[in-house]
Amino acid sequence: MLKNYLLTAFRAFRRNWNYSVINVIGLTLSLACCLLLFVVIRYELSFDRHHANADRTYRLVRHFTKPQDGFNVGIPLPVLAAMRNDFPELKHQVTFIHDVRSPLIAAEDVRAKGTMRRFQEANGVAAFAEPEYFRLFDYQWISGSPATALNRPGAVVLSEELAHKYFGEADPMGKKLKINNKLDVLVAGVVKNPPATSSIPFQMLVSFASLKQYGANTNWDDWGSSYSGAQLYLMLPENTSAEAMERKLVPFLHKYVKGEDAKNQLYELDPLTEIHYSTELSNYSERTIGKEMIWAMALIGLFLLITACVNFVNLATAQAIRRSKEVGVRKVLGSSRLQLVRQFLGETGFLTGVAVLLALLIANFSLSSVAELLNIKLQQTLFSDPMVLGFLVLLAVFTTVLAGFYPALVLSGYQPVLALKGKMKGSGSGQLALRRSLIVLQFTISQTLIIGTVIVYNQMDYFRNADLGFRKEAIVMVPIPEKNPGQLESLRAKLTGLPGIGSMSFGISSPSARGNWWTGFRYENREKYEDYSVVMRPADTSYVRTFGLKLIAGRVNLPADTMREAVVNEKFLTKLGLKKPDQILGKLIEVNDRRIPVVGIVKNFNTNSLHQDTEPCIITTHRDAYGNLGIQVTGNSAQVSETMAKVGAAWSETFPEFLFKYDYLDKTIANFYAAEERQYALFRLLAGIAIFIGCLGLYGVVAFMAESRTKEIGIRKALGASTSHIFGLFSLQFLKLVFVALLLAAPIAWYFTDKWLQDFAYKVDIQWWMFALAGVMAGAIALVTVSFQSIKAALMNPVKSLRTE
Repeated sequence: MLKNYLLTAFRAFRRNWNYSVINVIGLTLSLACCLLLFVVIRYELSFDRHHANADRTYRLVRHFTKPQDGFNVGIPLPVLAAMRNDFPELKHQVTFIHDVRSPLIAAEDVRAKGTMRRFQEANGVAAFAEPEYFRLFDYQWISGSPATALNRPGAVVLSEELAHKYFGEADPMGKKLKINNKLDVLVAGVVKNPPATSSIPFQMLVSFASLKQYGANTNWDDWGSSYSGAQLYLMLPENTSAEAMERKLVPFLHKYVKGEDAKNQLYELDPLTEIHYSTELSNYSERTIGKEMIWAMALIGLFLLITACVNFVNLATAQAIRRSKEVGVRKVLGSSRLQLVRQFLGETGFLTGVAVLLALLIANFSLSSVAELLNIKLQQTLFSDPMVLGFLVLLAVFTTVLAGFYPALVLSGYQPVLALKGKMKGSGSGQLALRRSLIVLQFTISQTLIIGTVIVYNQMDYFRNADLGFRKEAIVMVPIPEKNPGQLESLRAKLTGLPGIGSMSFGISSPSARGNWWTGFRYENREKYEDYSVVMRPADTSYVRTFGLKLIAGRVNLPADTMREAVVNEKFLTKLGLKKPDQILGKLIEVNDRRIPVVGIVKNFNTNSLHQDTEPCIITTHRDAYGNLGIQVTGNSAQVSETMAKVGAAWSETFPEFLFKYDYLDKTIANFYAAEERQYALFRLLAGIAIFIGCLGLYGVVAFMAESRTKEIGIRKALGASTSHIFGLFSLQFLKLVFVALLLAAPIAWYFTDKWLQDFAYKVDIQWWMFALAGVMAGAIALVTVSFQSIKAALMNPVKSLRTE
């Protein structure tokens, strides 16, 4: 019986090979996308799950209710000792991490004793950590002991990757490193590289006892100030909930913090397993993919699978009339309906199996490209992953049932007498309505994705071309490792007058920055500080000219080493309730216990990325805070390269112990939206695949309709119908379905894209033309798909069409 089923299935596939190919291509593409999306989603959902106690581990964060609502992951240093004292159950289950931003590492050269090799590392590579760190977080140790490695000052634990990078094949234990030309440490342990799915990806951990020697801010009595890289983690005892612990943290805070500061903040627990998905509080990385986007990817994968299965159902029910006599004969010979259902499901399963194998090959081949597109680290093969293979089996079964069950019921339900007489109607009102409904479903999915793509494209175009209020093109940002006044002035003197440099300025950062220095202030003689904070932009007097800020009143501040005068932006005025610049010029503001006059106002510029609103800002001189040199360069690319080579030579002469590096400001700002760019690229790709799969099915249905209406078309042509009339006959009914799909897709797309746009302070408006454009695009795609078969049918010789069998 099985052999007979296989033989019958093979004959059916060979007789209708074109429809079989359409089904296999559609299923292959959808299954490959589902498989890749499963791998990506699984990767994203696995962050920090490699730690044995991940579900009990939390990061302490401060939730500020005033001066404005917000969160800060930086924790004041005295909190650590206070928590160990007040919560003895956490004594060995609470730890502090103090990261080192972009450290310069000098490593003992094992090939030439007495010399050091220098390496510039990125953010998130190095941190100071306590011995308790290894109680909370799991590492695989190659050398050293987690209990003693960080017990003493001057000790460091390296990842296997860094150990090999610094010392090659030599044993790294006991070898010397120097961090930022400040701190000498010896290697006390080596661990396996932390997984890519880690929100705490440090590969160099220095003993916390070395922090004071390093020279970082170590005021163990200051409960007010903090640094975002200084974070506290704790592991709750079993059977203790986060909510219960947060209730205990309320009296704890009020015990040590008094007055308004205590009233305006709360200590809250941020689960370790949720850190990666926070678009505001993620660690050491660009903006991440939130959980909403992860589930959106899963939903798109399901849509793609449904689209391919719709093709299968449409084509199978359209062709049902061709197999009616086969069903009749089988029933007369004693086949039950259950046997027929099994046969037709088996045929569907065979096609699905072929598609599964092809999908696995395509997905495995595409995996590296997808990983590069999304900037994630995936396995380079799918064949060895049992979870992937298991998912593929479940997907195959689900697809077989979803695509094959209804056609199997239709085919197995034919009455043998009517089937053998050839009186079955493959285009009855029920099946015709079903096919139309399924086509509407396909185009609803396709148009939802098209509308989403159009809106996302416009938002990304807005990001690229928005007026930020300052010059970002041809600006080079050079980090400054030391803030010694003599070195800064020496570098300025060497660069002044250099061909290719239009202007330059020392400052804390560019006008738009990921991190900001927030501070409170008091205006004139008001009794207390304002109930909101402002952004500080310490910079020299060339800052306004170099970055092209627009001065609308007053003047720039005069040269000084400390805070003497202030230039503010328009938002500063509006927050104070002032309407005209002359209302603030000459007025005093108190900042950091210094009273300085406002001498100028600049037009608003974006202090953050376009995700956040422009903040009130103070630009003032403060040499100790200068961390970057902004240089406006001129000329073509070759001239700019030559200029930067001269800048590098001057920089290296001024800071011989450090490595010269620089970034173009426009590229840095573009990186603010790297996550959105990746999401847009993925969305665009999936939308294109969904449209292609839908067009495959539409092509197949139109081909079948043209074939089944051959005689009708012949009669119409014999009676004088033109080719355009025949084309319109086919096209009009599908354009109606596209329009119905647009009416259904528009509110769905509007809901999800509007929710996505809420994440941005500056965003495009969703306008009617975006929906109209999607409808026109879908209609054009449908017409192109329909046109080939309909014109082919219209051009057929009517004599041949009307020839009797």
